[in-house]
Formats: sequence, C-alpha cells, structure tokens
Amino acid sequence: MDGIAVAAEGLGLKGPRGWAFRGITFAAAPGSLVAVEGPSGTGRTCLLLALTGRMKATEGTATVGGARLPKQLGAVRRMSAVAHVVGVTDLDPALTVGEHLRERALLQRRFGDSLRALLRPRAEGANEARLRIDAALTAAGLDPEALPKGSRTAVRDLERLEGLRLSLALALIGRPKLLGVDDVDLKLSDAERTEAWALLRSLAEAGTTVVAVCSEAPEDALTISTGQQTGQKEGTDALAATGRA
Repeated sequence: MDGIAVAAEGLGLKGPRGWAFRGITFAAAPGSLVAVEGPSGTGRTCLLLALTGRMKATEGTATVGGARLPKQLGAVRRMSAVAHVVGVTDLDPALTVGEHLRERALLQRRFGDSLRALLRPRAEGANEARLRIDAALTAAGLDPEALPKGSRTAVRDLERLEGLRLSLALALIGRPKLLGVDDVDLKLSDAERTEAWALLRSLAEAGTTVVAVCSEAPEDALTISTGQQTGQKEGTDALAATGRA
C-alpha cells in the first residue's frame, strides 16, 4: 500500500461553542507516523476527522494526497479510513469478531469498490473478501485463533488492545492510503502502549500514512501538540502545532 502526503496550513474548525482547533500547520511525507498529542477536550478528535474528510474545517487549508480540504471532502474520504473513534466506528459488543469482519468486507464490496468489482461472480467476490480480511488481520496483528472462542469471540469479551486491533483491521479492509486512529493509548498499560505504537509504526513502514490521537506521543513520530491556550476569542481551547519529528 502506498501512503499519501498530508499537509495543513492554518487549519481551524469552529463550532457552536467556539474553536475546536485553530492554526494547525504541518507537513507529513507519505508513510509518516503522525501523532496528535494532548489532553482530552482540546480538539484532537475533531482534527483527526477533519484531516480524513469527516469534518469540514472553517479556516485554512489542507492537502491530502493531492486533494484539497475543505473543498474535496469526498475525495479524501475515499482515500482514508478511521478506527477506534467513539461515535463513528463503535464496535457492537454483541457481535463476534468474525461477524464484524464479514460485514465490513460486504460493505466494502457493495459501496467502497468499483462497479466492476461489484459485478464479479459471487465465488470470486467471496474469495476476494477472504483475502482482504486475512491481509487486514495480519497487518493489525490480530489472530482470531488465539482468541478465547476464535472468530466467534464476542467483542464484549475482547481485551482493550484486542479491540483496538480489531478496529484497525476493519479500517484496513478498505486498503486506505491514510489511516486515522483515535485514542491510541487510552487506558492501556505501558507494555500495551508500546505494543500499540509498534503496530502503528509497522503500518506506516509498510506504506500507509498514519495519523493517531494520543495523550503522549512517541519520540519518532511527527507530533502535533494540542493544549489549552489563553487569549483566544470566546475563551475557547485552541491547538498549536509543532514539527517535532
């Protein structure tokens, strides 16, 4: 998978209660690992969704793989996927791992692929779905056979890191060039946090550009730091970007 370059210049998003984020400027090469770092409530998720075409910025511009934001939201959405975002990519606790994977592969075939792919014979389509699922599971480091009930394990029975891996696998079924991941280190132990970042680093090294929200970024990531600033209009929170590589 080939990643794409992502850059922003003075990007900002204003909502009913003021600025969610403002003044974001950075440039990331294809296959970069970008960390959006800061405390909860400082616009991290909004920035992630804006960069992946799920929210529309109100000032500034961004370029994602040649597509311009905020005008070309649809083009950016087709190149990107998001994972682990509350309210957007929630897993159904009653469904099994296998059910989630099969459902996502079916949706990808019907709505995410070309018309030519949709018209493939059923057997060919089923084989393609299996190949996509297997590749996504491998990339996400999730082995269903290692789970308590294999692919029949319900989401409610997954450990937190396993849930993150499943969310990543579901996003990767679409073979995105840009992957946005929210709350990477939420409620993880130090060892689990190290494992999660190693996984995202491996995805970036394989070519996918990764943007990940976190409370503390690893030293080797291009970091966009978020935090509260004073002196902003309406007394709202703002974001400040740094180019730490």
